[in-house]
Amino acid sequence: MDMTWVTDQIAVGGGIWNEANMIEVVREGVTHIIDMQIEFDDTRLAEPYGVKVLWNPTDDDFRPKPPELFQRGVDFALEALQDPQAKLLIHCAAGVHRAPMMTLAVLRAQGWSLRDAVIEIEDKRDVVDFADVYVQSVQDFIKQWSMARS
Repeated sequence: MDMTWVTDQIAVGGGIWNEANMIEVVREGVTHIIDMQIEFDDTRLAEPYGVKVLWNPTDDDFRPKPPELFQRGVDFALEALQDPQAKLLIHCAAGVHRAPMMTLAVLRAQGWSLRDAVIEIEDKRDVVDFADVYVQSVQDFIKQWSMARS
């Protein structure tokens, strides 16, 4: 299974696609999944194993992403990660654009600086390619999200 641990609780990766890969994900201790791929919804694969899935389908079209997309993912992730035993996999089809983008949003929401989060994700997963428009979308969301919280 194509997944890379960025922190003790957050992994980023590519598509799960089948039960054999889902079994590997479960063996890794994953309790929650944010599925960013528009191509496939993991919910049915995860259900028998008690893994909670947020299907957050996103087109990898190199266009700005709306704040609602990040809001769904960040809310799901922050709630899940309140449990110190929880492990979250954020994935898309290849784990190159959409999943790293959402991972960046989650780390930023946890208080990481943009620079530190980007470096950590890129250091751990060398196939990551942060598109400028996606990073800007995350930054726009975080600015709006932070203002709403204060």
